[in-house]
Amino acid sequence: MSQLIVDDLTKKFGNFTALDSLKMEVDKGEVYGFIGPNGAGKSTTIRILLGMLKPSSGEAKIFGKDAWRDAVEIHKRISYVPGDVNLWPNLTGGEVIDLFAKLGGGADINKRNELIERFDFDPSKKCRTYSKGNRQKVALIAAFCTHSDLYILDEPTSGLDPLMETVFQECVLEVKREGKSVLLSSHILSEVEKLCDRVGIIRQGRLIESGTLQELRHLTRTNLLVETREPAAKLKELEGVYDIRRRGRSLSMQVDAGALEAVMRYLSALGIISLESSPPTLEDLFMRHYENTDRQRSGSEA
Repeated sequence: MSQLIVDDLTKKFGNFTALDSLKMEVDKGEVYGFIGPNGAGKSTTIRILLGMLKPSSGEAKIFGKDAWRDAVEIHKRISYVPGDVNLWPNLTGGEVIDLFAKLGGGADINKRNELIERFDFDPSKKCRTYSKGNRQKVALIAAFCTHSDLYILDEPTSGLDPLMETVFQECVLEVKREGKSVLLSSHILSEVEKLCDRVGIIRQGRLIESGTLQELRHLTRTNLLVETREPAAKLKELEGVYDIRRRGRSLSMQVDAGALEAVMRYLSALGIISLESSPPTLEDLFMRHYENTDRQRSGSEA
């Protein structure tokens, strides 16, 4: 069952089209990664989902309700964490957490106190004294201590150190186990890779690819590091082999998924002394996809 549905969503600012017939769905109990470069349309999409912007056409629905018309009702069941949190300077962190929690329908006090401890956060200080990382902690604690059904997280770990990023990841997996849904917009691709069931890649206001990480692996290359008894003189001539480099006695390369069998057959005939293989990362996928779409565009324009 879809908790969030975006269908043919378009948003124009004058002559500029920020979103162009965007389609996206987030299911119940799913963590959906929403990635793309700056200016791709991620923030515009999130503002429409929060009822802050009205779409030019198309629709955005959360819990079956219209994100613009029913924003007040929807906000009772969602938690939102932006990438840059602004707080009231004269309130303490604890007071702001309690205020946010009340606006979100009330907090689980035990969960609130547990999260304050896990995030190593001092709630007694005035907000004007907090670093960016501590301001993020206020929003994260407030979000995860409320009884929300959907969490919209826009660059939520901005300013957090690696230890706190791990705590955040644990919190996301906990709400997922409870059957809650998460829309995670992040530029930290390793974070998306660890947490997300599906990923949507947005570019120039359009969702250009969507699917599970396994489904999107076809866009990436496997990294190989190999040493052979005989020199691999004809490796450059093989289809689907890229970025060949010598590392001591070994050769490193990237190989398309469809070319792996032929490459391994060739290397085996030379006598493999050592072989290391590492799976493609989401960052590889991301960069490769843009490389491919740029190539296709320049080819169609030629």
